[in-house]
Amino acid sequence: MQEYPIKRGLTRDLQGRIVAELKNCFGIEPVDAGGKFRISFGALKRLDVKAGNGDKTVIIDTESNMNVSDEEILDTNKRFRKYLDAVTGFSTKERVKRAKGKVE
Repeated sequence: MQEYPIKRGLTRDLQGRIVAELKNCFGIEPVDAGGKFRISFGALKRLDVKAGNGDKTVIIDTESNMNVSDEEILDTNKRFRKYLDAVTGFSTKERVKRAKGKVE
């Protein structure tokens, strides 16, 4: 389970953006599973997403499917990174920098 901060100004419509970006990035309608949204796609057996504390973070829990091709893994990873960029408002580089800052 991983928690990602949301860029200031993007917290207002987080619930709607979580669902919209799942549809946009993965092309799948998410299922509402008790306060979190769930999909299954490619190398992800399960991807659960929910808004965190005060809609200032997003909490993502995944379970991998190890029985897929390398191409499918690469496609799934690309779509997942695109999803994180869209939902959090931070690029991969910015997310890594913020995560390193928290550790130090």
